[in-house]
Amino acid sequence: MILNQQQEQVVDLGRRRLLRAALGCTAALITSPALAVTTSREKDRQIFFYNTHTGETLRTVYRASGKYLPESLKDVNRILRDHYTDQVFKMDPALLDYLYHVRQRLGGRQPFHIICGYRSPKTNAQMREKSSGVARKSLHVEGKAIDIRLPDVELAQLRRAAIALKQGGVGYYPGSDFVHLDTGKVRSW
Repeated sequence: MILNQQQEQVVDLGRRRLLRAALGCTAALITSPALAVTTSREKDRQIFFYNTHTGETLRTVYRASGKYLPESLKDVNRILRDHYTDQVFKMDPALLDYLYHVRQRLGGRQPFHIICGYRSPKTNAQMREKSSGVARKSLHVEGKAIDIRLPDVELAQLRRAAIALKQGGVGYYPGSDFVHLDTGKVRSW
């Protein structure tokens, strides 16, 4: 096939466009967050707790290679149990991810101090009788909330880090020395 100079330029320009488009698609795929999760090994996620009511501590990897570890989640559920009734409840793993991301932002070496994790309906009702600050439909009862502090981080800094993540609710209780986090709607008070 014999092409004239003008036809060769058109063919060459077509190849360049095709090559440029292919390179653009490849770059988009390489930098895609969805692909990054599937092509690179996700860092193991560890959580460190101290229960202020029971004195128990727990340091565990709760998620490895992008999967939650059932035995570790059982240990987490146990340490976050209702300390009044000793009732264990399945906590929302997204709450652990929220705490993990807060820790990533703040650093520090101390464990999260647990003020309140799971709260049974009975305990919640009793607490409501004593305080107007306890919600009737508390997310603690659903295993989707935790009240915490970090001894090596200022409470206001903990609050700001949690709000910046926009992963759920953030309540600030400086008088009681804790921050409430939940996996409900994004809001703060």
